[in-house]
Amino acid sequence: SVSAAFREHLRHLGLQSFPCSLGSWNKSRFDARTSPCGGQLGLVADPGGQEEAMPLGEESPEALMELLSDQHSPWALPPDCSPQDQHLREMAVLTPELVRGSNIFQVFRSLRIIGKGVEEVDEGLLQLQQLEELILSANQISRITSANLPRMLKVLELCCNAVADLQDLCAQPPPELQHLGLGYNRLCSPSQDKYLTADFWPNLVSLDLSFNNFTDLLGLVSQLSSLQKLRILVLQGNPLALIPTYRGLLVDSLPKLSILDDIHIGPDERHQFHGLARQPELIRSEAQVVVTIGEIKGVPDPSARQQLEVGSEAPVITYTYCVTYEF
Repeated sequence: SVSAAFREHLRHLGLQSFPCSLGSWNKSRFDARTSPCGGQLGLVADPGGQEEAMPLGEESPEALMELLSDQHSPWALPPDCSPQDQHLREMAVLTPELVRGSNIFQVFRSLRIIGKGVEEVDEGLLQLQQLEELILSANQISRITSANLPRMLKVLELCCNAVADLQDLCAQPPPELQHLGLGYNRLCSPSQDKYLTADFWPNLVSLDLSFNNFTDLLGLVSQLSSLQKLRILVLQGNPLALIPTYRGLLVDSLPKLSILDDIHIGPDERHQFHGLARQPELIRSEAQVVVTIGEIKGVPDPSARQQLEVGSEAPVITYTYCVTYEF
C-alpha cells in the first residue's frame, strides 16, 4: 500500500536518528533557550558576554547540518534525492519537534513513491491533509478509490501502472486537481471517455492520456471539450493518434489548448485547421501503416540462383520466407 511505502520512505530518511532528531547529541540546543521566533539556534551568551561552553557529547546545529550537506558524509542523502527529502532532514535538525509523531503528516506537500511495487492507495494517505502533489509512477496500481485521496491534491501522477477503469477515481475526485497523469496504462474508449469531463475535473489544466488504447477520436473530443481550463493535452501513443486528421481536429475543437503532445499550438496552425471540426466527414477512423524490410542477415538469399553444371542431376534448392508482424 501507499502507507507502507510511505513509512519505509521515512525510515530511509532517518529523521529520528543521528544527526537528526532530539538525541543526546543536540538535546540542549532545543530546550527552554530556543528562539521564540523559531529561528536557527546558536550558542547561548551569558550576561558577561561569554559564550556558554558546549556540553560534552553534543554538537552545534551548524555542525549537524554540515553532516547532512557534505557529500562525503555517511549521513548525506544521495544526490538524486528530492529537495523535499533534504528539507525534511534539515527540519529534523533545526526544528525536530515538527517532524516527530503525527506532526510529520502536516509537513508533506509532495510525495513521490516511484517503482516500489505499490498496488493499493489506502485510506492512510488521508493523514497527509496538506498534500498537494502525489507521484505514484511505475507501480502496480489497477484501481484508485478517490475517497482515499487528500482533498487538497492538485497533482496526481499515475504513469506506468495498470489502471483500466476510472469509475472509482471519479466517485469523489479531489476538486482542486490541476494535473492528471494517466500515461502508459490500460484505458480504452469508449467506456472511459465519459469520465474525462468537467463534471469530475472542473479545474484540470493538464491531462496526460498517452500510450493507452483510446480509439474513438470524435467521442473523446466531445468529452474533453467540456474541460474549459485544459491547456496541456498528451494523447500520443494511442491508436487514434494515427488518424490523418487527428491533430487538426483537436486543435480546432479545443480552442483554449496551448500544447498538444508536447508541441506548442501557434496561431498559424490554428488558422490552418480552422473549420475542420465542422467537417466530420473528413475524419476517417482508419490508418495506413507501411512496413518495409531494410536488411536481413544470417539466412540464404532467395534471389541468388544456383549455377548447375550441364547435365547435373543434383536437386535444385529454393528458399522462400514469410515475415509476420503483430500489432
